[in-house]
Amino acid sequence: MVPVFNERDNLAPLYSELTGVLDSLGRSWELLFVDDGSTDQSDRVLRELKAKDERVRALRLARNFGQTAALACGLRHARGDLVITLDADGENDPADIPSLLNTIDQGYDLVVGWRVERWRNAYFSRKLPSLAANFLISSITGLKLHDYGCTLKAYRRPLAEQLRLYGEMHRFVPFIALEVGARIAELPVNFRPRRAGHSKYGLSRVIRTLLDLITVMFLSGYSTRPIQVFGTIGVVLAVLGGLWTAMLVFEKVVLGFSLAQRPALLLAVLLLVVGVQFISLGLLGEMLTRIYYESQDKPTYVVKEEF
Repeated sequence: MVPVFNERDNLAPLYSELTGVLDSLGRSWELLFVDDGSTDQSDRVLRELKAKDERVRALRLARNFGQTAALACGLRHARGDLVITLDADGENDPADIPSLLNTIDQGYDLVVGWRVERWRNAYFSRKLPSLAANFLISSITGLKLHDYGCTLKAYRRPLAEQLRLYGEMHRFVPFIALEVGARIAELPVNFRPRRAGHSKYGLSRVIRTLLDLITVMFLSGYSTRPIQVFGTIGVVLAVLGGLWTAMLVFEKVVLGFSLAQRPALLLAVLLLVVGVQFISLGLLGEMLTRIYYESQDKPTYVVKEEF
């Protein structure tokens, strides 16, 4: 499965490489492209590929929804027992697909590519920030991987159907998979410079990724118990505000200090009010959580096996 956004000049070479590798596997296969609202006539190239090869399928989204949405669309519409995803820009090497399949056949649910040689010639500008980002994500999520951002992955179909991806969460697929009990392996893969076009990554994506990391961690740990996050914050703020307010009242009533020109009273009361608001927010979150799960009869657990 290949998400596509303005990769017109890369599609035909990628198709040739993919068909050569896939034909050599001795397995049945289909090639699914998801055009994420391209404006460079990528869809025309995909129609030409479909016309000459019935094993090619293409889905064209109504507009550019982003890589995560395109990936989610492809995973939902893929029909094979195993799903391989890779980028359309040629940076992922189709020659690594047999190794991915061999690894997943060992009993894994997800095999993640690790682009060992990526940014070798741009250590300080690209590789070092990438290493730092992957270290940060690994440290926070507890899943130690070298390359969270590699699109080249192999999925078992049941796992692909379980994943629900939003925002920029495609890079957190391994952690999301871990949360539903998937067995995960990491495999070193080749990295090649893009053939044509330009990279879609920038500083804005880094910011969105950090925000999505916070979202993923909250959803994984507290989506069914939001009161433990907001309630804890609220109690701490309310206690601090209450103690500070009591101290100021004591100074006024007992010691006779004036509070007229002191902003401390306003800050203390503000802490108390904000604390109560956080507790209220946690209670509302608990109510919404119950409505969400009960209205859809959605379980709060995942059964891995019955025997």
